[in-house]
Amino acid sequence: MSARGETALWIAQRASAAVLGLCAIVHLAVIIYAVQGGLSAAEILGRTRGNLAWLAFYSIFVLAAAVHAPIGLRAIVIEWLGWRGRSRTGFLVIFAALLGWLGMRAVFAVFL
Repeated sequence: MSARGETALWIAQRASAAVLGLCAIVHLAVIIYAVQGGLSAAEILGRTRGNLAWLAFYSIFVLAAAVHAPIGLRAIVIEWLGWRGRSRTGFLVIFAALLGWLGMRAVFAVFL
């Protein structure tokens, strides 16, 4: 991969890490607030169903994970397995798509 491509992946991973960090903080803060308020899981799901703001938030969370994880996995398979070339790239693209699809499936199941 060219230096420009490596730089783009580096930036994408750092940007997605920042988004994931912020999303994780919001997610945990809301869970702590809700649980301390005495809400059950069923009540929380009842409040989130149909809420477009939470749908957007968790969609961004899933997108950030689908970008971040395959880039990190790429570094691992290069270092540990020495896996290079198109087959590695194809595997990681499929992994990213699968991660995004499964994540969005969960988001839609909860919010729609």
